[in-house]
Amino acid sequence: MKTRRAAVSALTTIALGGLALTGCGSDDASAGADGPTVLASFYPLAFVAERVAGDAASVGNLTQAGGEPHDLELSARQVGEVSDADLIVYLAGFQPSVDEAVEQNADDRGLDTAELVPLLEETGDEHSEDEHSGEHSEDEHSDEHSDEHEGHDHGDLAGDPHIWLDPTNLEPIAEAVADRLADLDPDNADVFHANADDLIADLTALDEEFAAGLAQCERAVFVVAHEAFGYLADRYGLEQVGISGIDPDAEPSPERLAEVHDAVEAEGVTTIFYERLVSPDVAETLADDLGVEAAVLDPIEGLTDDTADEDYLTLMRANLAALRTANGCS
Repeated sequence: MKTRRAAVSALTTIALGGLALTGCGSDDASAGADGPTVLASFYPLAFVAERVAGDAASVGNLTQAGGEPHDLELSARQVGEVSDADLIVYLAGFQPSVDEAVEQNADDRGLDTAELVPLLEETGDEHSEDEHSGEHSEDEHSDEHSDEHEGHDHGDLAGDPHIWLDPTNLEPIAEAVADRLADLDPDNADVFHANADDLIADLTALDEEFAAGLAQCERAVFVVAHEAFGYLADRYGLEQVGISGIDPDAEPSPERLAEVHDAVEAEGVTTIFYERLVSPDVAETLADDLGVEAAVLDPIEGLTDDTADEDYLTLMRANLAALRTANGCS
C-alpha cells in the first residue's frame, strides 16, 4: 500500500505541476452534456449519481468497468477530471488515490458518503464453532467485530467500507446527491429530488424483498471469498464467513482455511461463493475439496463484461436468489 500511495502521490504532483488536463475520459463520462458534471469513485456510487442526475447532469465513473476499486490508482488525466468536476461522490478511506485527488484539487466539491452512513467495524477473522449457531442477536453480532485484518489497509476509513450492500444505506446518499445537484443547478432542483425519490422507492422495495426472502432459512451462515457482505448480513440476520477478510487480495492462511472448512461442515453449508472481479481459484478449490457447490455472490464493486447489461438492482436480486438457494430459504 505504501508503494501504491507513492505512485498516487507522484501522479498527483505531475497533475498539479501545470498539465492542462481537460475532458472527461473516465468510464461513460458523458462529456459535453449540459448541466453539472459529476464524478463517482466506483460503480455503486455512480449508479446512485446516474439515477439522481437523470438527463439533467453528466456522470462519470473513475473506476473503469472490470477494474477492482480497492486497487484504483488515478491517472494524471483522471486527477484533472476531479479538478474540473462540479461534484465528486466518493467514500473517503476506501480508495486513497481518490481521497488525495479530492483533498488537493476539489475539497469543496467532494461528497464523502462515509459521513452519511453509520459504518460497521471490520469483522474479525476468528470464527469458533459456537459462533456459528445460526442464531445471532444484534449485540452478539457486534461483539464479533474486530479492527484487525492482515494485509488490509483502507486509509483512514474506520470501518467496513462495503456500505452499498445494505440497500437502505444508499437512500441518504441519494438524498445528499440530490441536494448537492440542486444547489449547483436550482432550475432542475425538482427533477433531482424527484429522481432521488424514485430511486429510494426502488431501494425500499429491494430491502423488503430481501427481508421477506431471507426470513425463513435453514441456515444463517454463508461463506464468501472475502468479507464484503457485513452490511447485508447485519441487515438481514445472516452471518458471513470469509475466506479472506475485508481486503480481497489478502491470501488466507492455512489456519484460516481450516476454520472455514470447519464452519462449512458444522453448519451444513452447501455453497462457497466467489466473485467476478477476483480470481475464484481458492473458493473453487475449497468447494471441490469439501464437495459443495461454488457460485457467484457479487459484491457489486463494479460491472464486468458479463454484467454490462445489469445494474445494482438486478445484481442485488441475483444475490438474493443465490443466497436463498444456498441457505435453503422458503
